[in-house]
Amino acid sequence: MTLSPSLALWIRRACDLASVLLAFTAVYIAGLGLLLEQQFGAGVLDNIWAVSLTVGLGLFISFTTIGGVRTQAGLGSNLGVVFHLLLIAVLLGCLVIWTRLMLEQEEFFIEITAFDNITGWIAVVIIGYVTYRFFGLPMLLVYAGMAVYVVAPASVGGGAEDWVRVAENLWFSTDGVFGRPVEVVSRIVLIFIVFGAILQTSGAGEILLKFAFAATGRFAGGPAHAAIVGSAMFGTLSGAAVANVVSTGVFTIPIIKRAGFKAKFAGAVEAAASTGGQIMPPVMGVVAFLMSDVTGIPYLQIVAAALLPAVMYYASLFFVVLIDARKQGVGAIAPAERLSLTAADWLKSLAFWIPLTIIVLVLLTGRTAQNAGFIATLAATVLCLILFPGFRRPARWWEALVSAGHTAGILMLIVAAIGFVIGVINMTGLGIAFAEGIDRVAGTGLFFSLIMVMFGCLIMGMGVPSGAAYLIIAIVLGPALERLGLPTIAAHLFVAYFGVLPVVTPPVALAAFAAAPIAGSRPMETGFEAVRLSIAGFIIPFVFVYHQDLLLIVDDFSITGLFWALAAFALGIWCIATALCGYEHAPLGMWQRLLRSAAGLGTLLPLPALAIPSALAALGLIVLHNYQAKTPTTTEEHP
Repeated sequence: MTLSPSLALWIRRACDLASVLLAFTAVYIAGLGLLLEQQFGAGVLDNIWAVSLTVGLGLFISFTTIGGVRTQAGLGSNLGVVFHLLLIAVLLGCLVIWTRLMLEQEEFFIEITAFDNITGWIAVVIIGYVTYRFFGLPMLLVYAGMAVYVVAPASVGGGAEDWVRVAENLWFSTDGVFGRPVEVVSRIVLIFIVFGAILQTSGAGEILLKFAFAATGRFAGGPAHAAIVGSAMFGTLSGAAVANVVSTGVFTIPIIKRAGFKAKFAGAVEAAASTGGQIMPPVMGVVAFLMSDVTGIPYLQIVAAALLPAVMYYASLFFVVLIDARKQGVGAIAPAERLSLTAADWLKSLAFWIPLTIIVLVLLTGRTAQNAGFIATLAATVLCLILFPGFRRPARWWEALVSAGHTAGILMLIVAAIGFVIGVINMTGLGIAFAEGIDRVAGTGLFFSLIMVMFGCLIMGMGVPSGAAYLIIAIVLGPALERLGLPTIAAHLFVAYFGVLPVVTPPVALAAFAAAPIAGSRPMETGFEAVRLSIAGFIIPFVFVYHQDLLLIVDDFSITGLFWALAAFALGIWCIATALCGYEHAPLGMWQRLLRSAAGLGTLLPLPALAIPSALAALGLIVLHNYQAKTPTTTEEHP
């Protein structure tokens, strides 16, 4: 039986109301509660209440979303709605039991009954189900595999843990499902989602895209360059590459196609650019805050270390677009059609630049990231109200809060699931065993260990948002890299990059698959095209591992080493990009492409005896090609 429109409307309203409450809760936790505490002596939420509210609202939003209202399959059925509402009631009941016991535990010793432990396992199963509905089979396999492993007998390689102990450690505690991932996201990350939603809803996003088009219109393939710039700015705030593709891609992808690029290329550019936003400071799609919490490295140091590699990634995207524009004969935007910035545009752009500056300045004073996010969100709200008249309507405020809360709700779902996975890893020592397995397979060689870690990251990151993927990978694979002698920041940035890249890597290239329908291209071909455009992302982590001066904050930093690394990367990635495209100023023959690939990779090697001759060979190939391209071909005429 098809879901009745009236019931669908009520469910949608319930979902929207919960989204608004979650967005408001994020603002309250980040700073509003502290203001009330200072004024009235009460207001700051206890950590138990903060976690309970954010997880509870997030799960409610998730269930009402898959209950047949927002899914691509249509409105679903009344039976499906009843089933999901029943699951919501059971899960929220389990959460109420958890909240009561955790609050009692703060006052005195408590006894967890068998019934309580059963409710814990029921909740774990339901969270696994809704996680599967949102993130598909790969995440289900990870989640269910951990659940089975932790209680499986040792004779079959399991963790051999008692089911009661698992429930008490992974549900009735502030570890496991309610561990550090949930706490960090609820206290720090959610406020930045609200911040980004306010900018996007108010119209600041359109102004930034206008800046991007104005800045890149004179370059060959200008619209594609504009997509890169715009997605970099919004990708760092959105926290999700797929959400960024959908929000900015509807503007950029059609314009890229109209400029003359192929459909799969247009979708791939947006996917690659949106993916890079997850590694672009200052927010890095919330990865920076998670990394700071996991490693203990101050946030500003992480931003400093991540800056140059992120710039290198986007510079390589510019290279690739420029090469493809030449190959496909796509020129710059005609001068008469180029956007020009007005004084009003510059003024409105302050709604983005002032809050971003506030984030950095507040952090420089030593205050927390959540304080910075709260103050920046207040500043963005005030500026958007002043600079964007359309945002003064309450309906737009509601729209911004619904958008933020919905995104935050799905994020709370995945970090709760990831918390369970990490809890199993910590409880059983699986992370150490995994690291030892990598050591045994790869031997003592750093390069082969990095290759093993790279593939492990790409597999574990499939279908998982970047922040959640980083948490899993950092816990499981981080120790393996650190045991090889890498600085902590290098190890964690390495796994962060390969935790982000699965969203453009087939077979589960979610960002590319999201861009394909907008572009009108086939999903898989768009995914492979996105991998080609993002090739630098697969190379840069190896570059900064072997050329650690790129991270700026290493102990033995050398300015000479930094310049060499930047020059080697620029030369190497140009050779690799042109070889993959088969074009520079003219088509490249197969032998030229092979030689360029070898010379480009050789230039990036950390061994001067190989890197310098490779660099000279690369320069020679480029000069030779340019000479041949400029030399007119003469033909002999016969009478």
